[in-house]
This record gives sequence, C-alpha cells and structure tokens, in this order.
Amino acid sequence: MFNFPQWSQVYDPVGHWWLSALIAALPIIVLFGLMAGLKVKPHWSALAGAATAILIACLLLHMPASLAGASFLYGVATGLMNIVWIVVAAVYLYDISVSTGDFEIMKASVGGITADRRLQLLLVAFCFGAFIEGCAGFGSPVAIAGAFMIGLGFKPFHAAALNLIANTAPVAWGAIGTPVHMLAAVTQLPEADMNAMIGRILPITAIIVPFWLVRAMVGWRETFEVLPAILVVGVSFASMQFFWSNYMDSNLVDITAGLFSLLCTVVFLLFWKPKNIWRFPEDPDPGVAAAARAHHTSGQVLRAWLPFVILSVFVFVWGRQPVKDWINRHTTPHWYATVVDKDGKTVLDKDGKETKKEVKGWTTPLHNKISRSAPVVTKPTPEGAIFPFIWLSATGTACFLAAIVGGLIRGVNPIKLLMLFFHTVFRMRWAVIAISAMLGLGFVTRYSGTDAVLGLAFTHTGWFFPFFGTFLGWLGVALTGSDTSSNALFGSLQRITAQQLGIDPILMTSANSAGGVMGKMVDAQSICVATAATNQVGNEGMIFRFVFWHSIALGAIVGIIVMAYAYVPFLKALVPHGVKFLW
Repeated sequence: MFNFPQWSQVYDPVGHWWLSALIAALPIIVLFGLMAGLKVKPHWSALAGAATAILIACLLLHMPASLAGASFLYGVATGLMNIVWIVVAAVYLYDISVSTGDFEIMKASVGGITADRRLQLLLVAFCFGAFIEGCAGFGSPVAIAGAFMIGLGFKPFHAAALNLIANTAPVAWGAIGTPVHMLAAVTQLPEADMNAMIGRILPITAIIVPFWLVRAMVGWRETFEVLPAILVVGVSFASMQFFWSNYMDSNLVDITAGLFSLLCTVVFLLFWKPKNIWRFPEDPDPGVAAAARAHHTSGQVLRAWLPFVILSVFVFVWGRQPVKDWINRHTTPHWYATVVDKDGKTVLDKDGKETKKEVKGWTTPLHNKISRSAPVVTKPTPEGAIFPFIWLSATGTACFLAAIVGGLIRGVNPIKLLMLFFHTVFRMRWAVIAISAMLGLGFVTRYSGTDAVLGLAFTHTGWFFPFFGTFLGWLGVALTGSDTSSNALFGSLQRITAQQLGIDPILMTSANSAGGVMGKMVDAQSICVATAATNQVGNEGMIFRFVFWHSIALGAIVGIIVMAYAYVPFLKALVPHGVKFLW
C-alpha cells in the first residue's frame, strides 16, 4: 500500500555546524516561544512546533514529505498508547477516589503522620513518586503523585511544578530499568558497568534534590527547619540507590530506594517533629483537621488507601518482563505483533518458542526506510519503526484496571464507573491532543535527524565535553520526554565522541542517562502530563518558566560531577569496569 523511499540523515546541511544547529533548534524555539512566551494553548503550540519541524526536515534536510508525515503520525500513535493512556488512567483513579470521598480520608491520614506540608511533599512527590517511576515511568509518577497531592490539599501549581522537580533522580531507572537496558543495547557496553556508574553519579543528586524541592516551595529558614527529615529522605534514598545499582541489578533500583526512603522517613517522623508546622495560609486550623481525623476508623483509612495499594501492585506486576511477555503472547494477535524475549533480540512465536522468522509486527511505512549515518553511528544503521498493539500489557492498562478494581471494591457501580471515565476523558481532551502532538514533534525530530544535529554541536566543546556531554543527555530528554529515548538517540554518539577525546566511554554513556534526568522537568510532554493531572491545562507556560532554571542548575551540578569523575585522579579511578551483580 505504501512505497516510501529510502533516505539517510544529513547532519550538516548548510556546511556550518553552528548554523545547522541553530536551524535545527527552531521547532523547539517555536514550541516554547509560543507556549511560555506568548501563552498560546499547548495543543496549538505543539502543532505549530511539529509543523515547523516537518518544514525544516523537508526543506533543509531534504527528507521526503511522506516520511516526515509518517514520523509525526507514528509519534502521535505512540503517545496515545504509551503516555496518554497512563495519564488518563491515573487521573481516572483520582476522579474515582474523589467521587467516593476517599481523598478526604487519605488527606486526614497523611495528616496523622505529619500535618507539615514540607514533609508531605517529601513523602508523596519524592518517595512515593520514585516508587511509581521505578514501576511504570513515562509520566506516571507526575500524573499519579500530582493528582494525589491535589487530593491532599496542595495548590495545583505546587502539585504540578514540584512533582516535575521531584521526578528527576529516579528517572534513570524508570519502568523497571528500561533506560539502562536501552543504553546497553545501543552502546554495546557492559550494562552492569554503566548501571554502577549511574549509581555513582545520581545518589549525589538524590541527597540534593529533596532539599531543593522543599526550598522551591518555602524560604530558606523554613527549609532548614526540616533539614533532619530532608537528610533522612535523601541519604536513605541515595544509599539504597547506590547499593542496588552497584551490587544487585538494574531493574529494582528505584522501587527499593523509594520504598526504603519512605519507610525510613515514616519511622523517623514517629520520633521527630519540626519545631513549627508549616501549612498553606488557606489550610484549615490544625485542631479542626485533628478532629476530622478522629472520626475515621482504621478500616476507613485502609479502604481509602486501598485503590492506591492496588495501583502499586498492578503497576509493579505489569512492569515485570516475564508478565509482559506472557500477556503479549496470549492477548496480542500473532499476525499483528512480535513477542520479543527480555534480551530484546530473541523473537518468540505464539507458543513462546524461539523462532528465526521475520518480524511480523505492524511495520509502519517508516520501518527501515531511514538510516542514521556517521558520526552518530559507526556504520549506516536503519531506524526500526514497528508498532505492536500491546493493549493489555501497556502500563496505562495496569493503571486503568487498578482504578476499576479499586472503584468496585469501594462500592461504585459499573454505570457510575463508566460515566466517571467519560468525564475524565472529556475534561482531558485538550491535554490528550497536546501530549499526542508533542510526541509527534519528538518523532519528527528523531527521524529527521535534527536531534543529532543539535547533539553533534556539543561535541565541539573539547576538554569541556564531560560537562556539555552531560547536557547532551539533558537535551535528549527535553526533546523527547524520555531518558530511554535520549539514550537511544545519543548513547552511541557519546561512546564514539568519548573514545575520540580519550575519555572513558563508560563514564560518558552513563552521563547521558544521568544528565538526561534533569531535562525531564522541562520536556513539553511531562509538563502537559503534570497540568493534565492537576487540572491546570493552559498554565504550561507558567510552569515551564518556573522549572526551567531549576532544570539548568541541577543539570549543571550533574555536569560538574561528571567533570570530576573525568579529570580528578582518585575519582577517575572510581569509574567501574567488570562489575558483577550479586543477583
């Protein structure tokens, strides 16, 4: 039906790398200029950015228009399946909890642990958010924790912006370690070594981020008032993150670190209280809140929290690769999608047996039609574009089923559940368009090669490459919204450039993932997820302006850490080689 031409990417179309990079940046300038500068609605901004990207791809890079259009549609479809479905399902769970009155009980129960908003922020946005990131990733912690904080009584702006800042340190191991697995696949370097190296960079930032998070909401004095709790949160998370990434595996780093930090903090708060309880001016009197808590039995509290417990279980189970493989094998038509083993290479047939047959998934018109070339890769490499309809194993399905089960347990009848779902979809309609268009823009950027044009500009920094190479990972996530995608785009480039400059490739490939996490808070996709989950569609520009400098500053901190590992002798010796996991 489709007969699209073959095409190889071009990385310096005008003969001057700096000018090519400037032109390649125009879609991003248009996107954020409209959204943050002129306050244009995000769905229109995203569509304008995508149109700009398509025009540049076709007119400057001479990409066939058919491939450019197909790239956009492929991105939209991927966004609907992988991102929009998660966000809609998470907000649906929140809407169900609100309709049953559960969130009032949850709010009171968290107040029973601590009424201090600063400590609630750490427990929900950082600890609980890290656990969800480890289970699902791809926007789910921002959506779920953001909606959760709204229910606790946080201002919508705080719920959105602060969750974006919190969802940084865990991102490199999101969705059961998917970014690290991708990094190993594209670089062909030992996964254990890169996993350990990331685990020697990000734990430093994991101690900083909780302090940064609280300071973003309150002043210096109020931040130092809860410094003991901040240290418990950061040190417990960082220590487990380091231990698990260096000695155990790459799958459960965030899950174990998030749960360990949450447990340590709750226990600590049983024995320590801040001198002053900080609350929003509009919050009810603490005495009134305490009286409300007294009317809730332990059974009521358990039932109120049960949907989120179910959510955690569903997301965790769905995140396990054997579970995904089993679901795909038994629910996805064999003629439609290929089932791939956990090694990412072995193709399984319908009965789970290894087969040498050609991939039978829905190969989009893009599949193997576009090739990356040197210096991004050592030899021309076709870009795959297979879209398997893994409807039941998708993380969004886990969130949706958890919402249904939680609603039924709480006594919500099926008709009301259906009505609530349509209500959720309707109020998120503009966010759905915006997120889909953002993914379309990201895929045009990827398949046209403009991401690589921007990335190659960083390779001209010479001795400072460890610092700017870290920002290359930041750029990849800011463009695509995913640390996994950033590693896929720039992992090989990081290895090639590091070898050319005499820098350890383990360090720089790891720096791509570690630096990328700080770009998570400014990517348009995450901002749209945050505003959708907190009912703030239309405020994307304001949130972007708030988090942008936080993102730059934290990215610079990671860059300095990487520079130290690259050039300080005793730290240089700590770059791992030959790591063996205990598991």
